[in-house]
Amino acid sequence: MYQQTLPDAVKILTFPAPGAERSRPSTRSAPASLQRFGLLYGTSEPMKALYQMIEKVAPTDATVLVVGESGSGKELVARTLHQMSPRAKEPFIAVNCGAIPANLIEAELFGYEKGAFTGAARTHRGYFERASGGTLFLDEITEMAPEMQVRLLRVLEQGRFYRVGGDHELRADVRIIAATNRQPWLAVKNNSLREDLLYRLAIFPIVLPPLRERGVDIEMLARHFVEELNDQMGADKSLSSASVTLLYAHPWPGNVRELKNCVRRAYILAQDEVELECLDLVRASPSDCSGTCLQFNVGTPLAEMEKQTIFATLEYCRGNKKRAAEILGVSLKTLYNRLTEYNAADDDQEPANLSSGAAR
Repeated sequence: MYQQTLPDAVKILTFPAPGAERSRPSTRSAPASLQRFGLLYGTSEPMKALYQMIEKVAPTDATVLVVGESGSGKELVARTLHQMSPRAKEPFIAVNCGAIPANLIEAELFGYEKGAFTGAARTHRGYFERASGGTLFLDEITEMAPEMQVRLLRVLEQGRFYRVGGDHELRADVRIIAATNRQPWLAVKNNSLREDLLYRLAIFPIVLPPLRERGVDIEMLARHFVEELNDQMGADKSLSSASVTLLYAHPWPGNVRELKNCVRRAYILAQDEVELECLDLVRASPSDCSGTCLQFNVGTPLAEMEKQTIFATLEYCRGNKKRAAEILGVSLKTLYNRLTEYNAADDDQEPANLSSGAAR
């Protein structure tokens, strides 16, 4: 279906079973083939539905909001949309809104004129100018400061902007694709996303399924990652049958990113068979709450639930804040801000202890 309507650069490609085109002998069994759509892989029903959505909106200039958990592949969706659009030959620029300090994001997005502020020794072209004619991907849009959300909304509506310190109006000839790992309406209620900006960004919303809902894609992706490593290393390792069982038992809170990293670590340790059981995977099913779930009484304040969840996740991650932020679906900056708030309220609270423990 898709192969008849996609450009040559992004047609679905069917990969042969592992070992089929390799000169090295292999005795492992061949799994079902893995399909590729643009930069995305998968044959599960949720992914097929995703492909249909992408195929419909890609040829247009409609603004797209991609909603999905951390590590599920939101940027790959954005890049696939760009590849399948009439702007494919023009620049694609990805911006992590949570990684740019609030006092610099305006200058980075819109650029600045020489002498606009101390240190502005030359004219600087911002992301909107550098992406002209192409696509600008705004990741973690809910981490953008509210005052910048107002400015962004104005640019999206008018299609024009000024460099910082400039008086010459420039045209914003870009397609905007935004992404968030939060539920958009919850972000609006929490005042981390303006409602009017949400309406402007979500002209065409796309929800990316988490890995745990993708069925057989989990196993096929794991085998695909093993084959990629085999090609890189000139080896002939295979995924053990015991590992396949673990693949389906693990909830994969870090999604495809977590799966790929798990396979890579296990591959390094493996002799012939890649054993994922050598990793510290959660072997309990997602419904098993023993030691891995929190329970709250009805009426517990949301702020208190959030606080307990953050502490429990940090403990689960043994103080690794980066990993905890990925599981919680927030930026590392947001996590640090929360911990700072808790410490300010009570210097004897757990975040200080966890912080010192993580440094040891």
